[in-house]
Amino acid sequence: MLDPVKNPIGFGASDFIELTIAVLLMALVLAWRPFIEPYGRRFSLKTGWAMLALAILPVALRLALLARHPVPSPDIYDEFGHLFVADTLRHFRLANPTHALHQFFETFFILQEPTYSSIYPIGQGVMLAIGRAISGYPWVGVLLSTAVFAALCYWMLRGWTTPAWALAGGILAVIEFGPLSQWMNSYWGGSLAAAAGCLVFGALPRLVERVRTIDALALGGGLAIHLLTRPYESVFLLISVLLFLILSVKKVLRKLPIVIFAVIPAIGITLLHNHSVTGNWTTLPYQLSQYQYGVPAALTFQANPVPHRELTPQQQLEYRAQMAFREGDRETIQSYLLRLEYRVRFYRFFFLAPLFLAIPAFCFAAIRNFRYAWVLLTLLLFALGINFFPAFQLHYLGAVTSLFVLISVAGLQQIGSWSPETARLILFLCAVHFILWYGLHLFDQKDFALAMMRYETWDSINHRNPERRIFVNQKLAEIPGQLIVFVRYSPRHIFQEEWVYNEASLDSARIIWARDLGPEKNDKLRALYPGRQVLLLEPDARPPRLTTVDRTVRFDPRAPL
Repeated sequence: MLDPVKNPIGFGASDFIELTIAVLLMALVLAWRPFIEPYGRRFSLKTGWAMLALAILPVALRLALLARHPVPSPDIYDEFGHLFVADTLRHFRLANPTHALHQFFETFFILQEPTYSSIYPIGQGVMLAIGRAISGYPWVGVLLSTAVFAALCYWMLRGWTTPAWALAGGILAVIEFGPLSQWMNSYWGGSLAAAAGCLVFGALPRLVERVRTIDALALGGGLAIHLLTRPYESVFLLISVLLFLILSVKKVLRKLPIVIFAVIPAIGITLLHNHSVTGNWTTLPYQLSQYQYGVPAALTFQANPVPHRELTPQQQLEYRAQMAFREGDRETIQSYLLRLEYRVRFYRFFFLAPLFLAIPAFCFAAIRNFRYAWVLLTLLLFALGINFFPAFQLHYLGAVTSLFVLISVAGLQQIGSWSPETARLILFLCAVHFILWYGLHLFDQKDFALAMMRYETWDSINHRNPERRIFVNQKLAEIPGQLIVFVRYSPRHIFQEEWVYNEASLDSARIIWARDLGPEKNDKLRALYPGRQVLLLEPDARPPRLTTVDRTVRFDPRAPL
């Protein structure tokens, strides 16, 4: 009966276990509903306490999982890029001087000239730097960003709906973007941009209704934080804000100087950061990276390991044209629409499956509600705007995360006007879904949990940490003194698996990671750091091979720590 091949509905043992647990949890939640709802309604009226509780909840839930799911280890070049910003800020710098032998340190999303700097803006790096300053762990900055977002999501919804539904939306934000989410278990960002969006979209209805200075400051602060975090998408955020204000009431216009005043510091920091990194006030580090390495930078780096920034400007233009011609990379209406159609599937990240029912209900409500129609228009603007960029990541939509939560809440509210029990049932299904998977992660090594994890598609908690990188770092930690680690890739190396990531201050770093450029060139770097022990890492070997002057260390990444 437990064999999925033999039973008529194709269920296996884990499916029956999941169904049974879901039914039990559902029964428990329904039994407690008469006690939960009145207390929740009263608690939702206490704005400060509700925000504090929602800030603590995702952090406490994630910390409870540390025994099974430890502090995430960075693995993707974007993560190292943001961590590099944090490390640079930790030294009270916006950029680092170019190294004399910078060819050894070429890596994704790190400029080598005119300065040694990350290509990313400083927003996410600031939070990671704060986390490191507080605890020694940059990840604490991620926890703080998530806490702030969860609290502000409730505050934002208070400007759009009733306190009870705002509290429900805050809990949904914790469920969807909290302890089991990709954003809370990596260093890419997402929560900070989402928190900035909460300030913007929470301030707009309040500013229109009450025209208070504090709301204008909140609006300007949200725009400023987002500008420091996601400059490109800030264009669409600003257009959305202006559209809302223009179509609302004219008396709001007298508060615009306050909004502008709040944004000016972010503009100044951005310009100063641009000048420090690129030498030009208006050239973003990301733009310089595109000019030096192509678009997307990772693919060009793979196709052209020798950076074509060494070419003349005319040669670079010819190179880009040849690359476009050879790869057929022409932006047409058809390719744009196909790309948009493909990316729509990733928007499910912002909705649990039961919440899909709220989307058509929200669209129905938008027919009669100007503000809801504006929400849909804003989401469309962001979708079309970021579709021009050849790559796509979920945090590109971070600013409008709270609007996705608003769609869920307002859609459920509309469903509740037709059938209150249906709206409650959808909410309880979301709660049961989270409780089930969170509970399984608490017992991550149990047989029943391991059997069910392969069916997990919703969350992204780090139960697949980069084992090889963790093990290599562990072995290096056992070697005393300062080190130079030359990295030698095999001809069949997967280019996304980059290993050359360094600290902002190379001279004082315990480990300097360098590309293997051959014995003759390597000797130049060794001569620059004569007191360091030299090792060679071949990460593509199975198992990875770490060689010192007098011995070779082999280890199996599948072995337990």
